[in-house]
Amino acid sequence: MSCNYIYPAKYDNIKIVIEKTFWFTKVINGDHVDLKDDPDYSGRVEYNCTKTFCSLKIFNVSQTDSKEYKFRIITNHPGGKYTGSTGVSLYVRDPQVKVNRLNNPIRIQLTCHTDCQLDPPVSYVWLEDGKANKESNNNLVLSSFNTTHRYQCAIRGHEDVPSPAVYAPQTIALSVTPSETVEGSKVTLTCSSDANPAANYTWYRGKVDKLLESNKNLTFDSIKSMDSGQYYCTAINKMGQNTSRVNVDVKYAPRSPSVSQSPSGDIVVGSSVTLTCSSDANPAANYTWYKEGEKAQKDSGEKFTITNIQNEHSGNYYCKVQNKIGHHNTSVSVTVVAGQPMSTITCRLALLILISMLVLITFRRTLKTMKKNTKLSDPVEMMEMRNAIEITE
Repeated sequence: MSCNYIYPAKYDNIKIVIEKTFWFTKVINGDHVDLKDDPDYSGRVEYNCTKTFCSLKIFNVSQTDSKEYKFRIITNHPGGKYTGSTGVSLYVRDPQVKVNRLNNPIRIQLTCHTDCQLDPPVSYVWLEDGKANKESNNNLVLSSFNTTHRYQCAIRGHEDVPSPAVYAPQTIALSVTPSETVEGSKVTLTCSSDANPAANYTWYRGKVDKLLESNKNLTFDSIKSMDSGQYYCTAINKMGQNTSRVNVDVKYAPRSPSVSQSPSGDIVVGSSVTLTCSSDANPAANYTWYKEGEKAQKDSGEKFTITNIQNEHSGNYYCKVQNKIGHHNTSVSVTVVAGQPMSTITCRLALLILISMLVLITFRRTLKTMKKNTKLSDPVEMMEMRNAIEITE
């Protein structure tokens, strides 16, 4: 397409000089976008301008190029910017494939059509993955659903401009925004796939057993830790379907920690005690121990052991649980009591054993005496009985 233009040599006592000429289709914020700077035409346009003539050539034309194209000149005059009152309208037509899904059994019918006015008879060519198929009419029936092939049609004699290919959804791209998922934040899962016709999307939780959303995006306004897990997205069109999955790992600050003491209760001077701290967190938390009133860290790790404990070890100890999301503290009180010296315990134990032995010896002697006395008293009783009998006689 081309444009011819004229302009005055001089205007308002200013000699007119053409500073720029270009073609455009867009005006953004009042600025006319040169086609050479338009991403939609990058590397596809060429100007041929001489004096008051300028032509535009577009390469690799597609239906999306069906637009009105206008020409603009910019001069050195403050008000010397002009656009042609009418542009050039371009209509691009190419063959299109219509996809229809048949049932009983499931098959796919492809129909080739074009808006171009062609003289009959019209003959068609079908291409499978870029290679010509034997079919030559405008209908092609595929015996299977979810095919992995790409199909195009063309008007015979114009095989160099085939229709856009139709195909089932190809590799699915899944994304999680933001990439680091923190509990309480807004999180969006996005599913996209290269497919023609355009695919529809469905989201599932777990092993494709719970439908969550029939949309390209799955959004959590305030995600929770229980939302962690595998999410599946299925992309489907009339040519077939494809499924992919993404893992959602929700990060959260440490929960309120629990702390325990072993052994429990009061701790005797000279013995040992172990304090244990635990908390649920993602990522895993770090543990540090402090004693109330002291700035220096006492220990790190889930367990803190004090050996040969003394009275000065009494007091409140607290455990700080922290990950990059947040932190939490909890405390435990340790009470130290005085114990008995080992020498005293040994003496008391020896005295108890001695007393027990004396009691046992005394008991045995008493038992022997009782038995002996019983044996000596038997003859006396017999004599007394005999004397009683003689008197009676």
